[in-house]
Amino acid sequence: MKLNLRQLDSSAPGFAASLDTLLAFESAQDPALETRVREILAAVKTRGDAALLEFTSKFDRWQPADAGALEIDQKTLATALAKLDPALRAALETAADRIRRYHERQLQPSWQYTEPDGTVLGQQVTPLDRAGLYVPGGKAAYPSSVLMNAIAAKAAGVHELVMVTPTPDGQSNETVLAAAALAGVDRVFRIGGAQAVGALAYGTQSVPAVDKIVGPGNAYVAAAKRFVFGVVGIDMVAGPSEILVIADGSTSPDWVAMDLFSQAEHDEIAQAILLCPDAAYIAAVTESMQRLVAEMPRAEIIRASLENRGALIKVRDLAEACEISNLIAPEHLELSVSDPEALLPQLRHAGAIFMGAYSSESLGDYCAGPNHVLPTSRTARFSSPLGVPDFQKRSSIIKVSSSGATSLGRIAAALARAEGLEAHARSADFRIDPSPSTRKM
Repeated sequence: MKLNLRQLDSSAPGFAASLDTLLAFESAQDPALETRVREILAAVKTRGDAALLEFTSKFDRWQPADAGALEIDQKTLATALAKLDPALRAALETAADRIRRYHERQLQPSWQYTEPDGTVLGQQVTPLDRAGLYVPGGKAAYPSSVLMNAIAAKAAGVHELVMVTPTPDGQSNETVLAAAALAGVDRVFRIGGAQAVGALAYGTQSVPAVDKIVGPGNAYVAAAKRFVFGVVGIDMVAGPSEILVIADGSTSPDWVAMDLFSQAEHDEIAQAILLCPDAAYIAAVTESMQRLVAEMPRAEIIRASLENRGALIKVRDLAEACEISNLIAPEHLELSVSDPEALLPQLRHAGAIFMGAYSSESLGDYCAGPNHVLPTSRTARFSSPLGVPDFQKRSSIIKVSSSGATSLGRIAAALARAEGLEAHARSADFRIDPSPSTRKM
């Protein structure tokens, strides 16, 4: 199989336009799909468990005896973990421990400070009461996503974590269930698709409503998450997976080729880009890609991804590579250079930054520790990886002293009257040097 790889040069006329074309991704939704998703959500909202049973029979091709059959009990989760292949269990346990230790460091304490007049200001940090985790089922099952989402929620102190996962033909993915047991998921339901998102958002007779929904899914799940946002919080609506590699020629071309493949193999619209100032090295990576692709089980997907949205780009120098990287704002950014620390201050927008030749993106996907749920489609310009803060809320604390009520009251009253809000102004006025009789009224 020969790859038809797109090669660009930043110094060539029209490069900016070519880059814009490369980065363009139309996320326009299918109107028919959106209509169907809205119908499913409405049915779940109004009919609850009855709608879940109907959609499970229709879409997952199995008929639960009743709504109680939709829930998987903790004993079943524990059994799945106990029966897991010992080597796989050890890998999951090690990954879970590393993810947990990393996310525990993200915990932020509540805080207060007292001003000279005795006024106390601060912030109280509290976890969500209940979060929902969507996990794909069947062949597209990712126990690593269970660990990343669930452990972050538990580290934040979420009181109850509810997981939903489809079971096509009634068959559960045992590795996913084992990961749920390991991560401490509280309740698991055998439902998927837009109907599962609706159940988490609105609640049914059996499924409790949650405060936030996280986790990846197909186009129906993504659309459902968009539609229920506002009723509940969501993590993000993720786009295709992305990797950008900045290389200086010091890393084995085979390593870089395989790193590009690692994201291209996700699906045909994933994006893999190399930025490098060395034309000879780009040629070497190209040779590696042409040679290694035949060994890949998902070679056709890799080919389609690279030919649709991939590129090998020659840049003037590493500084320009950083500028282009900031424009792309990639999900995964590998600095496959001899001195990655020198580039780090120049980089502003990326979901996760992998420093040095040994830091492959695949380690971040599974076991390095930081979360693998990352912003895509250039949203790293304004958003961050999933983490403990996504499962917490911050409440402002304001305790004004009598002296503070006088000084702040004059400011507030002036501003309120400037805005034409007299009740606001008088509310502040009443507390400015109040008489004893006024205080008691």
